[in-house]
Amino acid sequence: MSWGTELWDQFDNLEKHTQWGIDVLEKYIKFVKERTEIEISYAKQLRNLSKKYQPKKNSKEEEEYKYTSCKSFLATLNEMNDYAGQHEVISENMTFQITAELTRFVQELKQERKSHFHDGRKAQQYIETSWKQLEASKRRFERDCKEADRAQQYFEKMDADINVTKADVEKARQQAQIRHQMADDSKAEYSSILQKFNHEQREHYHTQIPNIFQKIQEMEERRIVRLGECMKTYAEVDRQVIPIIGKCLDGITKAAESIDQKKDSQLVIEAFKSGFEPPGDIDFEDFTQPMKRTVSESSLSNSRWDGKSEPRPGSKSKGKLWPFIKKNKLSLKLGGGPEDFSNLPPEQRRKKLQQKVDELNKDIQKEMDQRDALTKMKDVYIKNPQMGDAASVDHKLAELGQNMEKLRLEAQKFEGWLAEVEGRLPVRTEQTRRQSGMYDTQNTSAVNNCAQDRESSPDGSYTEEPSQESEMKVPVTEFDDEFDDEEPLPTIGTCKALYTFEGQNEGTISVTEGEMLYVIEEDKGDGWTRIRRNEEEEGYVPTSYVEVYLDKNAKGAMTYI
Repeated sequence: MSWGTELWDQFDNLEKHTQWGIDVLEKYIKFVKERTEIEISYAKQLRNLSKKYQPKKNSKEEEEYKYTSCKSFLATLNEMNDYAGQHEVISENMTFQITAELTRFVQELKQERKSHFHDGRKAQQYIETSWKQLEASKRRFERDCKEADRAQQYFEKMDADINVTKADVEKARQQAQIRHQMADDSKAEYSSILQKFNHEQREHYHTQIPNIFQKIQEMEERRIVRLGECMKTYAEVDRQVIPIIGKCLDGITKAAESIDQKKDSQLVIEAFKSGFEPPGDIDFEDFTQPMKRTVSESSLSNSRWDGKSEPRPGSKSKGKLWPFIKKNKLSLKLGGGPEDFSNLPPEQRRKKLQQKVDELNKDIQKEMDQRDALTKMKDVYIKNPQMGDAASVDHKLAELGQNMEKLRLEAQKFEGWLAEVEGRLPVRTEQTRRQSGMYDTQNTSAVNNCAQDRESSPDGSYTEEPSQESEMKVPVTEFDDEFDDEEPLPTIGTCKALYTFEGQNEGTISVTEGEMLYVIEEDKGDGWTRIRRNEEEEGYVPTSYVEVYLDKNAKGAMTYI
Protein backbone atom coordinates (compact mmCIF):
# COMPACT_ATOMS: atom_id res chain seq x y z
CA MET A 1 0.00 0.00 0.00
CA SER A 2 1.91 2.98 -1.31
CA TRP A 3 0.75 6.44 -2.27
CA GLY A 4 3.32 6.41 -5.07
CA THR A 5 1.62 3.52 -6.88
CA GLU A 6 -1.98 3.92 -5.72
CA LEU A 7 -2.21 7.70 -5.88
CA TRP A 8 0.23 8.48 -8.72
CA ASP A 9 -2.26 10.85 -10.32
CA GLN A 10 -3.54 12.57 -7.09
CA PHE A 11 -0.83 15.14 -6.60
CA ASP A 12 -3.23 18.03 -5.90
CA ASN A 13 -5.38 16.03 -3.49
CA LEU A 14 -2.31 14.87 -1.56
CA GLU A 15 -1.18 18.46 -1.29
CA LYS A 16 -4.55 19.46 0.21
CA HIS A 17 -4.60 16.45 2.55
CA THR A 18 -1.15 17.10 3.99
CA GLN A 19 -2.04 20.75 4.58
CA TRP A 20 -5.15 19.61 6.43
CA GLY A 21 -2.95 17.35 8.59
CA ILE A 22 -0.77 20.29 9.59
CA ASP A 23 -3.90 22.28 10.40
CA VAL A 24 -5.01 19.46 12.73
CA LEU A 25 -1.67 19.64 14.58
CA GLU A 26 -1.96 23.40 14.97
CA LYS A 27 -5.51 23.00 16.24
CA TYR A 28 -4.30 20.50 18.85
CA ILE A 29 -1.50 22.87 19.88
CA LYS A 30 -4.08 25.61 20.39
CA PHE A 31 -6.21 23.22 22.45
CA VAL A 32 -3.30 22.35 24.75
CA LYS A 33 -2.37 26.03 25.12
CA GLU A 34 -5.89 26.86 26.26
CA ARG A 35 -5.78 23.91 28.69
CA THR A 36 -2.53 25.22 30.21
CA GLU A 37 -4.07 28.69 30.57
CA ILE A 38 -7.05 27.14 32.37
CA GLU A 39 -4.72 25.23 34.70
CA ILE A 40 -2.73 28.38 35.50
CA SER A 41 -5.91 30.36 36.12
CA TYR A 42 -7.35 27.57 38.29
CA ALA A 43 -4.14 27.30 40.30
CA LYS A 44 -4.07 31.07 40.79
CA GLN A 45 -7.67 31.10 41.98
CA LEU A 46 -6.97 28.22 44.39
CA ARG A 47 -3.93 30.03 45.80
CA ASN A 48 -5.91 33.26 46.19
CA LEU A 49 -8.69 31.33 47.89
CA SER A 50 -6.21 29.71 50.29
CA LYS A 51 -4.55 33.06 50.97
CA LYS A 52 -7.91 34.77 51.54
CA TYR A 53 -8.83 32.44 54.39
CA GLN A 54 -5.37 32.27 55.97
CA PRO A 55 -5.35 33.84 59.47
CA LYS A 56 -3.95 37.34 59.62
CA LYS A 57 -0.77 37.64 61.66
CA ASN A 58 -0.96 39.27 65.08
CA SER A 59 -4.74 39.27 65.03
CA LYS A 60 -7.47 37.74 67.13
CA GLU A 61 -8.21 35.41 64.24
CA GLU A 62 -4.73 33.89 64.55
CA GLU A 63 -5.41 33.03 68.19
CA GLU A 64 -8.48 31.03 67.15
CA TYR A 65 -6.27 28.56 65.31
CA LYS A 66 -5.22 26.89 68.55
CA TYR A 67 -8.41 24.80 68.30
CA THR A 68 -8.05 21.47 66.50
CA SER A 69 -10.95 22.24 64.15
CA CYS A 70 -9.30 25.51 63.10
CA LYS A 71 -5.91 23.77 62.80
CA SER A 72 -7.59 21.24 60.53
CA PHE A 73 -9.01 24.03 58.41
CA LEU A 74 -5.56 25.67 58.24
CA ALA A 75 -4.06 22.33 57.16
CA THR A 76 -6.77 22.12 54.49
CA LEU A 77 -5.81 25.58 53.23
CA ASN A 78 -2.14 24.55 53.08
CA GLU A 79 -3.00 21.34 51.25
CA MET A 80 -5.11 23.34 48.79
CA ASN A 81 -2.09 25.52 48.17
CA ASP A 82 -0.04 22.39 47.34
CA TYR A 83 -2.97 21.15 45.27
CA ALA A 84 -2.83 24.38 43.26
CA GLY A 85 0.89 23.80 42.77
CA GLN A 86 0.18 20.50 41.05
CA HIS A 87 -2.06 22.25 38.54
CA GLU A 88 0.82 24.62 37.85
CA VAL A 89 3.01 21.56 37.27
CA ILE A 90 0.42 20.24 34.79
CA SER A 91 0.49 23.55 32.92
CA GLU A 92 4.29 23.69 32.89
CA ASN A 93 4.74 20.09 31.71
CA MET A 94 2.13 20.44 28.97
CA THR A 95 3.77 23.65 27.79
CA PHE A 96 7.24 22.15 27.52
CA GLN A 97 6.43 18.54 26.59
CA ILE A 98 3.56 19.14 24.18
CA THR A 99 3.11 22.74 23.06
CA ALA A 100 6.77 23.64 22.56
CA GLU A 101 7.79 20.29 21.05
CA LEU A 102 4.76 20.08 18.77
CA THR A 103 5.23 23.66 17.58
CA ARG A 104 8.83 22.86 16.64
CA PHE A 105 7.70 19.67 14.90
CA VAL A 106 5.06 21.56 12.88
CA GLN A 107 7.68 24.00 11.64
CA GLU A 108 9.92 21.14 10.53
CA LEU A 109 6.94 19.41 8.93
CA LYS A 110 6.03 22.47 6.94
CA GLN A 111 9.57 22.75 5.59
CA GLU A 112 9.70 19.07 4.68
CA ARG A 113 6.28 19.19 3.01
CA LYS A 114 7.30 22.24 1.02
CA SER A 115 10.46 20.49 -0.17
CA HIS A 116 8.62 17.31 -1.25
CA PHE A 117 5.93 19.11 -3.19
CA HIS A 118 8.54 21.36 -4.77
CA ASP A 119 10.29 18.24 -6.07
CA GLY A 120 6.95 16.88 -7.27
CA ARG A 121 6.11 20.05 -9.17
CA LYS A 122 9.57 20.12 -10.65
CA ALA A 123 9.17 16.55 -11.93
CA GLN A 124 5.73 17.38 -13.34
CA GLN A 125 7.07 20.45 -15.09
CA TYR A 126 9.89 18.40 -16.64
CA ILE A 127 7.57 15.70 -17.97
CA GLU A 128 5.22 18.34 -19.29
CA THR A 129 8.12 20.02 -21.08
CA SER A 130 9.13 16.67 -22.61
CA TRP A 131 5.54 16.09 -23.68
CA LYS A 132 5.47 19.49 -25.40
CA GLN A 133 8.71 18.68 -27.23
CA LEU A 134 7.25 15.38 -28.38
CA GLU A 135 4.09 17.09 -29.60
CA ALA A 136 6.12 19.70 -31.48
CA SER A 137 8.28 17.01 -33.13
CA LYS A 138 5.18 15.06 -34.02
CA ARG A 139 3.50 18.07 -35.65
CA ARG A 140 6.68 18.89 -37.56
CA PHE A 141 6.97 15.32 -38.82
CA GLU A 142 3.32 15.40 -39.87
CA ARG A 143 3.78 18.70 -41.69
CA ASP A 144 6.91 17.50 -43.46
CA CYS A 145 5.15 14.33 -44.58
CA LYS A 146 2.29 16.33 -46.02
CA GLU A 147 4.71 18.65 -47.78
CA ALA A 148 6.59 15.67 -49.20
CA ASP A 149 3.31 14.15 -50.50
CA ARG A 150 2.32 17.43 -52.17
CA ALA A 151 5.79 17.75 -53.71
CA GLN A 152 5.61 14.16 -55.00
CA GLN A 153 2.17 14.72 -56.49
CA TYR A 154 3.36 17.93 -58.13
CA PHE A 155 6.38 16.14 -59.62
CA GLU A 156 4.23 13.37 -60.98
CA LYS A 157 1.85 15.89 -62.50
CA MET A 158 4.68 17.81 -64.12
CA ASP A 159 6.28 14.63 -65.39
CA ALA A 160 3.01 13.51 -67.05
CA ASP A 161 2.43 16.84 -68.72
CA ILE A 162 3.94 16.84 -72.27
CA ASN A 163 3.79 20.59 -72.45
CA VAL A 164 6.19 21.04 -69.49
CA THR A 165 9.81 21.44 -70.27
CA LYS A 166 12.32 18.95 -69.09
CA ALA A 167 13.94 21.55 -66.84
CA ASP A 168 10.70 22.16 -64.99
CA VAL A 169 10.21 18.46 -64.53
CA GLU A 170 13.72 18.12 -63.14
CA LYS A 171 13.13 21.01 -60.77
CA ALA A 172 9.90 19.44 -59.48
CA ARG A 173 11.68 16.10 -59.03
CA GLN A 174 14.44 17.73 -56.97
CA GLN A 175 11.89 19.59 -54.86
CA ALA A 176 10.09 16.32 -54.14
CA GLN A 177 13.32 14.67 -53.12
CA ILE A 178 14.09 17.54 -50.71
CA ARG A 179 10.66 17.28 -49.15
CA HIS A 180 11.03 13.54 -48.76
CA GLN A 181 14.40 14.05 -47.10
CA MET A 182 12.90 16.58 -44.68
CA ALA A 183 10.08 14.15 -43.88
CA ASP A 184 12.62 11.41 -43.21
CA ASP A 185 14.60 13.74 -40.91
CA SER A 186 11.43 14.75 -39.04
CA LYS A 187 10.49 11.12 -38.73
CA ALA A 188 13.86 10.24 -37.26
CA GLU A 189 13.69 13.20 -34.85
CA TYR A 190 10.15 12.35 -33.83
CA SER A 191 11.09 8.75 -33.25
CA SER A 192 14.05 9.75 -31.12
CA ILE A 193 12.07 12.23 -29.03
CA LEU A 194 9.26 9.71 -28.63
CA GLN A 195 11.62 7.09 -27.31
CA LYS A 196 13.17 9.60 -24.94
CA PHE A 197 9.76 10.78 -23.72
CA ASN A 198 8.57 7.24 -23.11
CA HIS A 199 11.66 6.56 -21.05
CA GLU A 200 11.24 9.75 -19.06
CA GLN A 201 7.54 9.10 -18.60
CA ARG A 202 8.23 5.63 -17.24
CA GLU A 203 10.89 7.11 -14.97
CA HIS A 204 8.48 9.81 -13.86
CA TYR A 205 5.48 7.63 -13.02
CA HIS A 206 7.32 4.58 -11.80
CA THR A 207 10.32 6.04 -10.00
CA GLN A 208 10.32 9.79 -9.30
CA ILE A 209 6.66 10.34 -8.37
CA PRO A 210 6.46 7.14 -6.28
CA ASN A 211 9.59 8.17 -4.38
CA ILE A 212 8.26 11.66 -3.74
CA PHE A 213 4.82 10.41 -2.77
CA GLN A 214 6.41 7.78 -0.52
CA LYS A 215 8.30 10.49 1.33
CA ILE A 216 5.09 12.49 1.66
CA GLN A 217 3.34 9.39 2.98
CA GLU A 218 6.08 8.82 5.56
CA MET A 219 5.91 12.45 6.57
CA GLU A 220 2.14 12.20 7.04
CA GLU A 221 2.48 9.00 9.04
CA ARG A 222 5.07 10.64 11.29
CA ARG A 223 2.63 13.47 11.86
CA ILE A 224 -0.08 11.01 12.88
CA VAL A 225 2.27 9.11 15.18
CA ARG A 226 3.48 12.33 16.77
CA LEU A 227 -0.08 13.48 17.37
CA GLY A 228 -0.83 10.17 19.09
CA GLU A 229 2.29 10.47 21.25
CA CYS A 230 1.27 13.99 22.30
CA MET A 231 -2.16 12.72 23.28
CA LYS A 232 -0.51 10.05 25.42
CA THR A 233 1.76 12.67 26.98
CA TYR A 234 -1.31 14.79 27.63
CA ALA A 235 -2.81 11.96 29.68
CA GLU A 236 0.52 11.07 31.30
CA VAL A 237 1.09 14.63 32.54
CA ASP A 238 -2.21 14.43 34.40
CA ARG A 239 -1.44 10.93 35.65
CA GLN A 240 1.94 11.97 37.07
CA VAL A 241 0.41 14.44 39.53
CA ILE A 242 -2.40 12.14 40.64
CA PRO A 243 -0.28 10.55 43.45
CA ILE A 244 0.67 13.98 44.80
CA ILE A 245 -2.90 15.24 44.52
CA GLY A 246 -3.92 12.06 46.33
CA LYS A 247 -1.45 12.92 49.10
CA CYS A 248 -2.96 16.40 49.34
CA LEU A 249 -6.42 14.90 49.69
CA ASP A 250 -5.07 12.38 52.20
CA GLY A 251 -3.60 15.30 54.14
CA ILE A 252 -7.00 16.99 54.22
CA THR A 253 -8.60 13.74 55.39
CA LYS A 254 -5.91 13.28 58.06
CA ALA A 255 -6.40 16.86 59.23
CA ALA A 256 -10.14 16.27 59.49
CA GLU A 257 -9.56 13.09 61.49
CA SER A 258 -7.23 14.97 63.86
CA ILE A 259 -10.09 17.14 65.12
CA ASP A 260 -10.56 16.46 68.83
CA GLN A 261 -13.75 17.89 70.26
CA LYS A 262 -12.68 17.14 73.82
CA LYS A 263 -9.41 18.98 73.39
CA ASP A 264 -11.23 21.96 71.88
CA SER A 265 -13.60 21.98 74.84
CA GLN A 266 -10.62 21.99 77.20
CA LEU A 267 -9.08 24.88 75.28
CA VAL A 268 -12.31 26.84 75.73
CA ILE A 269 -12.02 26.26 79.48
CA GLU A 270 -8.40 27.42 79.47
CA ALA A 271 -9.26 30.48 77.38
CA PHE A 272 -12.20 31.74 79.45
CA LYS A 273 -11.77 30.26 82.93
CA SER A 274 -11.88 33.14 85.43
CA GLY A 275 -10.79 31.34 88.58
CA PHE A 276 -13.86 32.51 90.49
CA GLU A 277 -15.97 30.10 92.53
CA PRO A 278 -19.73 29.73 91.99
CA PRO A 279 -21.91 31.60 94.54
CA GLY A 280 -23.44 29.85 97.51
CA ASP A 281 -27.08 29.50 98.45
CA ILE A 282 -29.24 32.59 98.73
CA ASP A 283 -30.47 33.38 102.25
CA PHE A 284 -34.18 33.72 102.84
CA GLU A 285 -35.32 37.31 103.28
CA ASP A 286 -38.37 37.63 105.48
CA PHE A 287 -40.40 40.58 104.30
CA THR A 288 -43.15 39.98 106.88
CA GLN A 289 -41.12 41.53 109.71
CA PRO A 290 -42.05 45.17 110.40
CA MET A 291 -38.45 46.23 110.43
CA LYS A 292 -35.95 47.74 108.08
CA ARG A 293 -34.71 44.87 106.02
CA THR A 294 -31.10 44.55 105.17
CA VAL A 295 -29.72 43.64 101.85
CA SER A 296 -28.72 40.00 101.57
CA GLU A 297 -25.11 39.40 100.82
CA SER A 298 -26.04 36.44 98.66
CA SER A 299 -28.59 38.44 96.70
CA LEU A 300 -25.89 40.93 95.76
CA SER A 301 -23.59 38.08 94.88
CA ASN A 302 -26.30 36.48 92.83
CA SER A 303 -26.92 39.68 90.91
CA ARG A 304 -23.25 39.78 90.12
CA TRP A 305 -23.06 36.26 88.81
CA ASP A 306 -26.45 35.97 87.11
CA GLY A 307 -26.47 39.52 85.86
CA LYS A 308 -30.23 39.67 86.54
CA SER A 309 -32.28 41.78 88.95
CA GLU A 310 -35.74 43.15 89.29
CA PRO A 311 -35.93 46.54 87.55
CA ARG A 312 -36.51 49.41 89.92
CA PRO A 313 -38.30 52.71 89.24
CA GLY A 314 -36.00 55.39 87.91
CA SER A 315 -33.26 52.94 86.92
CA LYS A 316 -31.67 53.30 83.50
CA SER A 317 -30.61 49.67 83.40
CA LYS A 318 -32.13 47.75 80.51
CA GLY A 319 -32.19 43.98 80.27
CA LYS A 320 -29.46 42.99 82.72
CA LEU A 321 -28.95 45.13 85.82
CA TRP A 322 -25.24 45.12 86.54
CA PRO A 323 -23.96 46.13 90.01
CA PHE A 324 -23.43 49.83 90.62
CA ILE A 325 -19.97 51.22 90.04
CA LYS A 326 -18.34 53.93 92.11
CA LYS A 327 -17.12 56.80 90.03
CA ASN A 328 -13.60 56.44 91.39
CA LYS A 329 -13.38 52.66 90.92
CA LEU A 330 -11.95 50.80 87.92
CA SER A 331 -13.80 49.89 84.76
CA LEU A 332 -11.02 48.38 82.65
CA LYS A 333 -11.46 46.90 79.24
CA LEU A 334 -9.88 43.59 78.33
CA GLY A 335 -6.83 44.23 76.17
CA GLY A 336 -6.62 47.86 77.28
CA GLY A 337 -5.90 47.31 80.98
CA PRO A 338 -2.89 47.94 83.16
CA GLU A 339 0.52 46.44 82.63
CA ASP A 340 0.07 43.76 85.28
CA PHE A 341 -3.26 42.61 83.75
CA SER A 342 -4.98 43.16 87.09
CA ASN A 343 -8.18 43.95 85.23
CA LEU A 344 -8.47 40.26 84.28
CA PRO A 345 -9.87 37.39 86.31
CA PRO A 346 -7.21 35.49 88.32
CA GLU A 347 -6.81 32.54 85.96
CA GLN A 348 -6.69 34.71 82.84
CA ARG A 349 -4.31 37.11 84.56
CA ARG A 350 -1.99 34.22 85.46
CA LYS A 351 -1.95 33.01 81.86
CA LYS A 352 -1.23 36.48 80.50
CA LEU A 353 1.58 37.04 82.99
CA GLN A 354 3.10 33.63 82.24
CA GLN A 355 2.95 34.40 78.53
CA LYS A 356 4.65 37.75 79.09
CA VAL A 357 7.38 36.14 81.21
CA ASP A 358 8.03 33.55 78.49
CA GLU A 359 8.27 36.27 75.84
CA LEU A 360 10.73 38.27 77.94
CA ASN A 361 12.87 35.18 78.59
CA LYS A 362 13.00 34.52 74.85
CA ASP A 363 14.08 38.11 74.23
CA ILE A 364 16.74 37.79 76.92
CA GLN A 365 18.05 34.58 75.34
CA LYS A 366 18.16 36.26 71.94
CA GLU A 367 20.17 39.16 73.36
CA MET A 368 22.53 36.69 75.08
CA ASP A 369 23.11 34.85 71.81
CA GLN A 370 23.95 38.14 70.09
CA ARG A 371 26.29 39.06 72.94
CA ASP A 372 28.08 35.69 72.72
CA ALA A 373 28.47 36.06 68.96
CA LEU A 374 29.89 39.58 69.31
CA THR A 375 32.22 38.41 72.10
CA LYS A 376 33.61 35.70 69.85
CA MET A 377 33.99 38.24 67.04
CA LYS A 378 35.85 40.57 69.40
CA ASP A 379 38.21 37.74 70.41
CA VAL A 380 38.91 37.04 66.74
CA TYR A 381 39.64 40.74 66.13
CA ILE A 382 41.98 40.82 69.12
CA LYS A 383 43.92 37.77 67.87
CA ASN A 384 43.83 38.94 64.24
CA PRO A 385 43.77 42.78 64.15
CA GLN A 386 43.88 42.76 60.36
CA MET A 387 40.37 41.30 60.29
CA GLY A 388 38.79 44.23 62.17
CA ASP A 389 38.88 46.67 65.05
CA ALA A 390 37.98 45.05 68.38
CA ALA A 391 36.98 48.43 69.84
CA SER A 392 34.22 48.77 67.25
CA VAL A 393 32.34 45.93 68.95
CA ASP A 394 32.41 47.43 72.45
CA HIS A 395 29.58 49.91 71.78
CA LYS A 396 27.30 47.15 70.55
CA LEU A 397 28.22 44.93 73.51
CA ALA A 398 27.42 47.75 75.94
CA GLU A 399 24.09 48.34 74.19
CA LEU A 400 23.25 44.63 74.40
CA GLY A 401 24.16 44.64 78.11
CA GLN A 402 21.79 47.54 78.75
CA ASN A 403 19.03 45.83 76.82
CA MET A 404 19.53 42.60 78.76
CA GLU A 405 19.42 44.46 82.08
CA LYS A 406 16.18 46.18 81.10
CA LEU A 407 14.67 42.89 80.00
CA ARG A 408 15.77 41.17 83.24
CA LEU A 409 14.18 43.91 85.35
CA GLU A 410 11.03 43.67 83.29
CA ALA A 411 11.00 39.89 83.65
CA GLN A 412 11.53 40.13 87.42
CA LYS A 413 8.63 42.54 87.67
CA PHE A 414 6.28 40.21 85.80
CA GLU A 415 7.58 37.18 87.70
CA GLY A 416 6.73 38.98 90.93
CA TRP A 417 3.19 39.61 89.73
CA LEU A 418 2.95 36.02 88.57
CA ALA A 419 4.06 34.70 91.97
CA GLU A 420 1.55 37.04 93.60
CA VAL A 421 -1.29 35.71 91.42
CA GLU A 422 -0.30 32.06 91.82
CA GLY A 423 -0.28 32.55 95.62
CA ARG A 424 -3.87 33.80 95.46
CA LEU A 425 -5.42 30.79 93.82
CA PRO A 426 -5.90 28.34 96.73
CA VAL A 427 -8.43 25.53 96.79
CA ARG A 428 -11.56 27.08 98.22
CA THR A 429 -13.72 25.51 100.89
CA GLU A 430 -17.49 25.57 100.91
CA GLN A 431 -17.44 28.46 103.37
CA THR A 432 -15.16 30.57 101.18
CA ARG A 433 -17.26 29.69 98.18
CA ARG A 434 -20.30 31.01 100.02
CA GLN A 435 -18.46 34.22 100.73
CA SER A 436 -17.05 34.69 97.18
CA GLY A 437 -18.57 37.76 95.59
CA MET A 438 -19.86 39.19 98.94
CA TYR A 439 -18.52 41.85 101.28
CA ASP A 440 -17.88 41.32 104.98
CA THR A 441 -19.64 44.31 106.48
CA GLN A 442 -17.72 44.05 109.75
CA ASN A 443 -14.13 43.53 108.60
CA THR A 444 -13.80 44.83 105.01
CA SER A 445 -14.00 48.24 103.38
CA ALA A 446 -15.37 49.21 99.97
CA VAL A 447 -12.74 47.28 98.00
CA ASN A 448 -12.56 43.47 98.30
CA ASN A 449 -10.53 40.68 96.75
CA CYS A 450 -10.11 40.75 92.93
CA ALA A 451 -11.55 37.27 92.68
CA GLN A 452 -14.55 38.34 94.78
CA ASP A 453 -15.58 41.82 93.76
CA ARG A 454 -14.60 42.10 90.07
CA GLU A 455 -17.55 41.62 87.75
CA SER A 456 -17.69 40.96 84.04
CA SER A 457 -19.85 43.60 82.42
CA PRO A 458 -21.65 43.13 79.10
CA ASP A 459 -18.84 44.83 77.15
CA GLY A 460 -16.12 42.57 78.60
CA SER A 461 -14.80 44.92 81.36
CA TYR A 462 -14.41 43.96 85.00
CA THR A 463 -15.78 46.29 87.69
CA GLU A 464 -16.16 46.21 91.42
CA GLU A 465 -19.28 46.03 93.58
CA PRO A 466 -20.44 48.35 96.27
CA SER A 467 -20.57 47.22 99.88
CA GLN A 468 -23.79 46.44 101.64
CA GLU A 469 -23.62 49.76 103.41
CA SER A 470 -23.37 51.58 100.12
CA GLU A 471 -26.20 49.53 98.70
CA MET A 472 -28.48 50.58 101.50
CA LYS A 473 -27.51 54.24 101.24
CA VAL A 474 -27.90 54.54 97.50
CA PRO A 475 -31.20 56.11 96.43
CA VAL A 476 -32.82 54.89 93.25
CA THR A 477 -31.65 57.76 91.02
CA GLU A 478 -29.49 58.30 87.97
CA PHE A 479 -26.59 55.83 87.65
CA ASP A 480 -23.85 58.45 87.60
CA ASP A 481 -25.18 60.35 90.62
CA GLU A 482 -25.26 57.49 93.12
CA PHE A 483 -22.23 58.43 95.19
CA ASP A 484 -21.91 62.18 94.61
CA ASP A 485 -22.61 62.98 98.27
CA GLU A 486 -20.26 60.34 99.67
CA GLU A 487 -17.98 61.48 102.47
CA PRO A 488 -14.24 61.57 101.56
CA LEU A 489 -12.18 58.75 103.04
CA PRO A 490 -9.59 59.60 105.69
CA THR A 491 -5.86 59.40 105.06
CA ILE A 492 -4.29 56.21 106.45
CA GLY A 493 -0.72 56.73 105.33
CA THR A 494 1.60 57.94 102.59
CA CYS A 495 3.27 56.31 99.57
CA LYS A 496 6.11 56.93 97.16
CA ALA A 497 5.76 56.17 93.43
CA LEU A 498 8.42 53.68 92.34
CA TYR A 499 7.49 53.93 88.67
CA THR A 500 5.59 56.30 86.44
CA PHE A 501 1.99 55.15 85.86
CA GLU A 502 -0.35 56.58 83.21
CA GLY A 503 -3.90 56.31 84.54
CA GLN A 504 -5.87 56.17 81.32
CA ASN A 505 -8.88 54.18 82.55
CA GLU A 506 -11.79 55.37 84.63
CA GLY A 507 -11.00 55.37 88.35
CA THR A 508 -7.22 55.41 87.95
CA ILE A 509 -4.83 58.30 88.61
CA SER A 510 -1.52 59.11 86.93
CA VAL A 511 1.65 59.32 89.04
CA THR A 512 5.28 60.07 88.29
CA GLU A 513 8.32 58.27 89.64
CA GLY A 514 9.39 59.58 93.08
CA GLU A 515 6.13 61.46 93.73
CA MET A 516 4.77 61.37 97.33
CA LEU A 517 1.02 60.89 97.77
CA TYR A 518 -1.54 60.03 100.48
CA VAL A 519 -3.01 56.56 100.92
CA ILE A 520 -6.74 56.49 101.65
CA GLU A 521 -7.43 52.80 101.01
CA GLU A 522 -4.93 49.94 101.08
CA ASP A 523 -4.72 46.96 98.77
CA LYS A 524 -7.45 44.45 99.63
CA GLY A 525 -6.04 41.69 97.48
CA ASP A 526 -6.98 42.96 94.00
CA GLY A 527 -3.56 44.52 93.29
CA TRP A 528 -4.74 48.17 93.50
CA THR A 529 -4.18 50.87 96.15
CA ARG A 530 -6.38 53.95 96.43
CA ILE A 531 -4.41 57.20 96.78
CA ARG A 532 -5.07 60.94 96.89
CA ARG A 533 -3.00 63.83 95.55
CA ASN A 534 -5.26 66.62 96.78
CA GLU A 535 -8.88 67.10 97.69
CA GLU A 536 -10.00 66.82 94.07
CA GLU A 537 -7.56 64.22 92.66
CA GLU A 538 -7.76 60.64 93.89
CA GLY A 539 -7.85 57.24 92.25
CA TYR A 540 -6.26 53.81 92.03
CA VAL A 541 -2.72 52.80 91.10
CA PRO A 542 -1.15 49.30 90.91
CA THR A 543 0.17 48.36 94.35
CA SER A 544 3.45 47.18 92.82
CA TYR A 545 4.07 50.70 91.47
CA VAL A 546 4.20 52.35 94.90
CA GLU A 547 5.92 51.91 98.27
CA VAL A 548 3.28 52.34 100.97
CA TYR A 549 3.94 53.69 104.50
CA LEU A 550 0.85 53.23 106.66
CA ASP A 551 0.37 55.13 109.91
CA LYS A 552 1.41 53.15 112.98
CA ASN A 553 -2.07 53.32 114.44
CA ALA A 554 -3.59 52.01 111.21
CA LYS A 555 -4.90 48.48 111.58
CA GLY A 556 -2.82 45.85 109.82
CA ALA A 557 -0.21 48.37 108.75
CA MET A 558 2.36 46.90 106.32
CA THR A 559 4.61 47.97 103.48
CA TYR A 560 4.11 46.96 99.81
CA ILE A 561 7.05 47.07 97.48
